[in-house]
Amino acid sequence: MTLTRADNERSAASWGLGDGQAIPWDYAPAPESRDIVRIRDRYGLFIGGREVEASDGEVFTTVNPASEEPLAEIARGTAEDMDRAVRAARAAFRRRWGGLPGSERAKYLYRIARIMQERSREFAVVETMNSGKPIKESRDVDVPLAAAHFWYYAGWADKLDYAFPGRTARPLGVAGQIIPWNFPLLMLAWKIAPALAAGNTVVLKPASTTPLTALLFADVCRQADLPAGVVNIVPGPGEVGMALVKHPDVDKIAFTGSTDIGRRIAAGVAGSDKALTLELGGKAANIVFDDAPLDQAVEGIVNGIYFNQGEVCCAGSRLLVQESVVQLLVDKLKDRLATIRVGDPLDKNTDVGAINSRAQLEKITELVASGVAEGAELYQPACDLPERGYFFRPTLFTNVAQSHRIAREEIFGPVLSVLTFRTPEEAVEKANNTSYGLSAGVWTEKGSRILAMVRRMKAGVVWANTFNRFDPTSPFGGYKESGYGREGGRHGLLAYVRLEDR
Repeated sequence: MTLTRADNERSAASWGLGDGQAIPWDYAPAPESRDIVRIRDRYGLFIGGREVEASDGEVFTTVNPASEEPLAEIARGTAEDMDRAVRAARAAFRRRWGGLPGSERAKYLYRIARIMQERSREFAVVETMNSGKPIKESRDVDVPLAAAHFWYYAGWADKLDYAFPGRTARPLGVAGQIIPWNFPLLMLAWKIAPALAAGNTVVLKPASTTPLTALLFADVCRQADLPAGVVNIVPGPGEVGMALVKHPDVDKIAFTGSTDIGRRIAAGVAGSDKALTLELGGKAANIVFDDAPLDQAVEGIVNGIYFNQGEVCCAGSRLLVQESVVQLLVDKLKDRLATIRVGDPLDKNTDVGAINSRAQLEKITELVASGVAEGAELYQPACDLPERGYFFRPTLFTNVAQSHRIAREEIFGPVLSVLTFRTPEEAVEKANNTSYGLSAGVWTEKGSRILAMVRRMKAGVVWANTFNRFDPTSPFGGYKESGYGREGGRHGLLAYVRLEDR
């Protein structure tokens, strides 16, 4: 069922004071200024510390998904350009970076972190304009957490002798890194910071729809006087990423993205001696028991699925609720969804911004239609979507069966499916009944129940009475078709070193 705006206004009448009159709670527009950043008309590749054109001179256009307006032309890298970048990274590793003392590498990472903090508002605006995510998420989550990863790994750079007791950690060499479009800056930091701290050099391929913060980071590298070739950035199509994967002079591949592409990358690395970490898709279960603090759980559920428009690999897209409280929780969720503001991502009041691309919007639309066709009950709050841009209403499905596509496939959008359970054993069985294993959540007041559930959940990360909380000191990664390897914490260093006996 879809409510009209009039329905919402009638239900909100009780919020007012006197005579049943509602107080209007509309927010005045609060747009962040685009003048904070100057987006250039054209950007080149960043290879060997310099901005260069693509070998064939080709470019592509990156757009603002909230308005569909072109933002900039970007040099379209080729396999030849990727080879240039790898050679530049290898030269930097051999001549300077690989043998640089950890205390000296740390200085560069600290400098990068400080510059990112100083330019945080600039980074937040660019991230929002290029990805479609709300400015308050870019400003309060993505940019601070990206800088925090550089701060954290700067602290490890001169302590590698203590990170792995009894073993000596050596850098691998050249790290090839491929990042997705949902968290362009944060995924860059997750990968580049530990790689540099361990003494590796980097070739990064950002997603084609969101290259701008990576290219802004190239400017940070120049400002920090990072030696030429230590970080190289080559935007381009998927085949350019595969050229990086298959390059014979790359020692390590790190990939975050879809499970299908992860399989192709694993096949491309097979037969070589490259190290490989994969952080892939997810279909996380968020489990709510009847003793959970429901109002707190509602906020966690909303954060778990509608944060970043649901374009999160660890999104809590399957809500498992104990039968005795399901109707009460669903009613609270519907009330909460009526307050979510969808619109201009640069407006500080916006909760749900734009879907990253037209192709992703079409995928979400098709999967939601399949949920309706298979018999699930649809609820969407009334809200006016902008006339231009790729927007989708926050969506809630009830009467969902485990066989439904919306309960099995990763939607990567603001779509929540509600299922029920009676016992903890049934909750575990349903939660683990997926090919993915990236994350999960448990809501209950019983600490013993939390520990018992966590031991039985087949997920790399399980949150208790919260969701989508990250810290650079804590490892993150998955099992099964969600990939392997960990990013963050000391575990994140392990992916970028070769351990030798002392």
